[in-house]
Amino acid sequence: MKILVIDGKGGRLGGGVVEMLKKTFESFEIYAVGTNVMATTQMMKSGADFGATGENPVVVNCRDAKIIVAPIGITMADSFLGEVTAKIAVAVGSSSAFKILIPNNKCNHFIVGVKEQTATDFIDGVKEKIMQILSTCI
Repeated sequence: MKILVIDGKGGRLGGGVVEMLKKTFESFEIYAVGTNVMATTQMMKSGADFGATGENPVVVNCRDAKIIVAPIGITMADSFLGEVTAKIAVAVGSSSAFKILIPNNKCNHFIVGVKEQTATDFIDGVKEKIMQILSTCI
């Protein structure tokens, strides 16, 4: 199964997600696409099977990913300090992949109903959701 992890800025959240995915779902192919080189490098160091950087790799990999994991800002053009282009937001939003979006209340948006949590808490939530998805497919 192809899981696409997308991150920007320093890639810390994406790196944590990749690390958890590789430990928990060893047989899955983890594709890491950063909106910048630092994010991609961090996710590759965390164990991603494949990595690339920039707008076109996001667009291309959204086409056949089964699951996309990313901060919620990936769906908002100009977020991540301007790293997310409109084309990236559309590619993620229109992908047929199941999307697991990690909320945060930074960068000029606030998500009502989302309590402040640590990155570890969010990563645990990603793991739980993927396990739930897998249990309904079997």
